[in-house]
Formats: sequence, C-alpha cells, structure tokens
Amino acid sequence: MIGPVVVGHPADTKILQIGQAPGPYEGQLGRPFAWTAGKTLFKWYSGLGVDEETFRDKVYMAAVCRCFPGKHPKGGDRVPSLEEVRNCSPWLRTEVHLLKPQLIIPVGKLAIAQMLDFRRLDDVIGQVHRAEFQGLATDIIPLPHPSGLSTWYKLEPGKTLLRQALALIGQHPAWQAVFNNP
Repeated sequence: MIGPVVVGHPADTKILQIGQAPGPYEGQLGRPFAWTAGKTLFKWYSGLGVDEETFRDKVYMAAVCRCFPGKHPKGGDRVPSLEEVRNCSPWLRTEVHLLKPQLIIPVGKLAIAQMLDFRRLDDVIGQVHRAEFQGLATDIIPLPHPSGLSTWYKLEPGKTLLRQALALIGQHPAWQAVFNNP
C-alpha cells in the first residue's frame, strides 16, 4: 500500500459511506473520492439535491483500506488483498462503534463484501438490507463503484438498479434527518 493515509472529514452523523481504498490522486488531494470516480459519485448524489461540499460536510466517508493499493498490471487500481483488508479493519470497526450509523452506503464490490454475501451486484444493488456489521444492526444500501472503467451502472439492469438504490438512499430516515432538517 502507498501512503499517505486518506480519511474523510470528521462528521457527527448517522450516515457512513465506505469505499474500497483511495485512488492515486486522493493522497495528494487529502480526501476520498477526489478524482474521476468522485465526480461520478457526487453527480449521483446531486440528483438527490445534495452537492459535494454538503455531502462531505454531513456524511462520514471511510474506506475498507486507507492507503492507495497501487496500480493493477492490467489497468486500473489494484484491489487490496485479504491481508491488507485485515490490517485496516480495526479503523473501520472503531468508526462504526463511534458513529453507530443508521445507514451505511458501501460503494463497490470490496466494500459491499465486508457486510453482505453476494455473487453479483444485481443481487444487492437497488435494495435496503437490514444487517449486522461490526456488531451493529443497521440499514445497508449498496452502490456500484463509480469508476470510469466500470460499465455495470451504465448498462441495464445496472442503470435501473442504481436509480433504485439512490431513491432508497434519498428516502431513508437517516438521509432525511441529515439533509432535510434545517
């Protein structure tokens, strides 16, 4: 893994978004989802009436792994190994225990796999899952990874399932409390 460690802005919130790991530019910019995938992700949230600055201010953003895992030889970023995930897991466990989120939004397969068993994204995206994660019963609404290399959310059924997932996020009581209360 390649430092520096990247963490989100501290936020006292009941919404936790969990990504896979920082990309190659996030360390320089000092925040998660700060590059191309972030542009797509925040475009999705803008459809719910929330801009990037407001989202970053009101949602705690974490990751399965906290440092850039490096490039994959065949293109894109390398997926962190099981050992790397294990080494970083105390951070996420502590964050969940401190925040006690009512809504977790895992972004991408690696993040989703930390809390839900599934074979394909089609099996989990577009649904609210009530599950226990790190000893906390909570709602989980997964999103696909907004990577430019991914075509899943650009084609059916991904397009429809992404729209469903975002609608469920926007309707969730935790989202309503955070973004619709003055």
